[in-house]
Amino acid sequence: MTYSVEKLSEEKVFKDPVHRYVHVRDRVIWDLVGTREFQRLRRIKQLGTTFLTFHGAEHSRFNHSLGVYEIVRRIIDDVFAGRQEWDHCDRLLTLCAALLHDLGHGPFSHAFEKVFDLDHEDFTRAIIVGDTEVNKVLQNVSRDFPEQVAEVIAKTSEKKLVVSLISSQIDADRMDYLQRDAYFTGVSYGQFDMERILRVMRPREEQVVIKKSGMHAVEDYIMSRYQMYWQVYFHPVSRSAEVILTKILHRAKHLFKENYPFKYEPAHFISLFCERLTLEDYLKLDEAVIMYYFQIWQDEHDPILSDLCRRFVNRNLFKYAEFDPAKEYKKLAELTALFIKAGIDPDYYLVVDSSSDLPYDFYRPGEEEERLPINLLMKSGELRELSRESEIVEAISGKRRTDHKLYYPADFLAAESTDNDIKKQIRTLLD
Repeated sequence: MTYSVEKLSEEKVFKDPVHRYVHVRDRVIWDLVGTREFQRLRRIKQLGTTFLTFHGAEHSRFNHSLGVYEIVRRIIDDVFAGRQEWDHCDRLLTLCAALLHDLGHGPFSHAFEKVFDLDHEDFTRAIIVGDTEVNKVLQNVSRDFPEQVAEVIAKTSEKKLVVSLISSQIDADRMDYLQRDAYFTGVSYGQFDMERILRVMRPREEQVVIKKSGMHAVEDYIMSRYQMYWQVYFHPVSRSAEVILTKILHRAKHLFKENYPFKYEPAHFISLFCERLTLEDYLKLDEAVIMYYFQIWQDEHDPILSDLCRRFVNRNLFKYAEFDPAKEYKKLAELTALFIKAGIDPDYYLVVDSSSDLPYDFYRPGEEEERLPINLLMKSGELRELSRESEIVEAISGKRRTDHKLYYPADFLAAESTDNDIKKQIRTLLD
């Protein structure tokens, strides 16, 4: 029996709070789960700083990756099996891409990437095709199999149907994280009828389509996503924590560049600060490592670094005010000047943060980041774009919502050492 079709002598299962069980019969999948690169995902939170807002949000990229794999397994083994449009030969490729799609995420994911100008997708590819345990497992399938998996995750594969199962406007990735994040944050917004959606999915050459009879379940899914973004992912308190996290990393990088004598050498950050990060260095970074440095940097002599670390570790976060950058740019300039007068560094303590989301979009050929629409399969066999049939989806299609907040340390402004006249002027501008 060849490795690519080898089955375990007995099915392995992971007990899962969202899908009840995650089933593994394929030897390749079981071996991938056991690699050190995949196990590292246990130490990367799925929702970054959101645990400081929703205390249950401690789940990991490991949980989520298994969930995406399980949804894809159910689609291709139960719904697509035996259908003419589905090529069973793509089964293992699809399962591996689903399992490994988030493999390159770093600690506190997106905030970390922004500071150091990194892209987790680049690291996902590097892990899959590089000198890693994951690569060795995939190489046992075939020499070009790691590259095939990497192309699916990067959305450059010719197998468009496989890509759409993992990355599209209705994919296994979104279906898992909406439900999983809702479960662990304790909110109800992310709940939708996934069972119904899976039953009405049909394979086509270019993408998954949805039977017209399942349209209302898809409407519910899109509205769930919309609500999750604004009620959970863009929660202003979580964003405050992310602002502080980002400023800590910026400050540490700045101090290193200025040859600041750290009491505790930031050994894990040196290759990052020097912009010569290797894959091995990257794989040693996880959230436990980052939090270790935040703990010890509380005792650094630099007042900004130590203060920001204390804020993050002890959840003493910045307050926020609504802010319209198009209309209030003069206010920001005035506040910046007042902060400087008060001896508060505005580069670290006066921050504009923006959140933006497009809940659903239809296809606009030639545009950057083209989005394949969700197509409904009519009884006649014709495909109709979702927003042409759904008034609910039509109402939000192509409409980007953006929100801006101005973050600042309210405790600094209340301190006795701050000039009362300056405090009054700042409060007037912030109210």
